[in-house]
Amino acid sequence: MSVRRLILLLVGLAGAALARAHDPGLSTAQADLRGGSLYLTNGFAPADAQEFLPVTLRRDGTWTQADFEAAHEQFLAVAPRLWEVKAGERLVAPREVRVELLPDDNISFFLTFPAVGGADRITLRATRVPDLPNGHRQFVIVADERGSVITKKLLSARDPTIEVAITTGAEGAVAVENQDAPTFWGFVWLGMEHIWLGYDHLLFLFALLLVCRSFRSIVGIVSCFTLAHSLTLALATFNVVNLPSRWVEAAIAASIVYVGVENLLRRGTEPRGRWLLTFAFGLIHGFGFASVLRDLGVGSGAQGIAMPLFTFNLGVEIGQVIVAAAVLPLLWRARKHDGFVRRGVPALSALVALAGLVWLVQRTVLG
Repeated sequence: MSVRRLILLLVGLAGAALARAHDPGLSTAQADLRGGSLYLTNGFAPADAQEFLPVTLRRDGTWTQADFEAAHEQFLAVAPRLWEVKAGERLVAPREVRVELLPDDNISFFLTFPAVGGADRITLRATRVPDLPNGHRQFVIVADERGSVITKKLLSARDPTIEVAITTGAEGAVAVENQDAPTFWGFVWLGMEHIWLGYDHLLFLFALLLVCRSFRSIVGIVSCFTLAHSLTLALATFNVVNLPSRWVEAAIAASIVYVGVENLLRRGTEPRGRWLLTFAFGLIHGFGFASVLRDLGVGSGAQGIAMPLFTFNLGVEIGQVIVAAAVLPLLWRARKHDGFVRRGVPALSALVALAGLVWLVQRTVLG
């Protein structure tokens, strides 16, 4: 591959990031089995929920109560078709349905499915997940009469079903947990996807690698970034430290602008002490990763928090290593050519800074 083609490829990849950043595509559902009925709460970010609406009712950014009221009837019409619930082989229709816009900018659907008791299994299928943007995931938790989690699973368009086996014991019906393995690997894959589809995180990592000249430097920078975001990911998920999502997203954009401008000012040479800067910005990016787990309800209670935290972070690290392994050979090969160092690195650094500036404006002035 020629240097010119490599520059065009990298510019194209970086330019694509301008169109989309940090879109995890996540929703959460809580299903409670109580008194022979199933009470299901399904929450969506407005950007995802509006995929169920006509184009004329869709909005950009935060939804107001007036926006929600205008779309309320449409949401009510969609609600009964969000889930297909079976008690054994018997299809159960929802008896009660309501939709609310919650204060944290979340559109929640509440459905009650009566008379699900007595069956040997209950099957829930998220029928509208395939209609959501590609890669959307829905984290489902099923709880018993006491509120104890009995099973959980990450659903997707390829696997939109969760099944709960029911056995009858001395104290009545007991739900059997049987989805641990899919959930474990589901969170690993979710962490990998979040890196690959979170273009702001990717662009920050790319800007760091762009001026690295040695393997030792790369190991130091990636290690600092990993340590920092792992620390704040854990603190935020356990609710020890929390920052408003809007501040975090703006700070992530600002970090991209800073690194891009610093690359330009250094004329492609690696700045001294960048590992320290990487650690500081990695703390900020960790809060961004934590928002994904909070969207799924992880961290709202002590039950089952360790596995999602560990496996999601593992997926993030695997995703970063794969990206670095793919990009670094191309960059090192290109850096052997003086033209890439003199023209390519400044051009890519400028594009990185521009992308960060666009996101910063979107998340502050336009947010």
